[in-house]
Amino acid sequence: MAEIKRGSDVINGDRYKYDLRLCKPSDGWAQLDTRQDAPYYGTWVNPVKRELFNYCEGDLTHTLCSDDADFTTSLRACIDWNRERDYFIGIDPCGEETIRAELIRLGFEADLHWRALTKP
Repeated sequence: MAEIKRGSDVINGDRYKYDLRLCKPSDGWAQLDTRQDAPYYGTWVNPVKRELFNYCEGDLTHTLCSDDADFTTSLRACIDWNRERDYFIGIDPCGEETIRAELIRLGFEADLHWRALTKP
């Protein structure tokens, strides 16, 4: 079962430190793109470490999954929630083939952002 850690980060005030430093593609993180994305909101997924991370107006939610099945269930729930509200755009592995391959292995090929569907 996923372990969820919650916290807050009011010092920085935006998502960009996660984009550029803490949830980098070179560390296994992909962006879960939604129509809600803004300086105050973002979601990242790491299929290599089996983690999800969300930043929303300074509130942090970090989900640590115990195995592939747990990660798949957690990510599918996140995607489904966003799809039901017409927010979901796709998962962007940010050009990292390892992330892309892992998401495909876990059954998320149809959820990849259109840019990720062809190899560079």
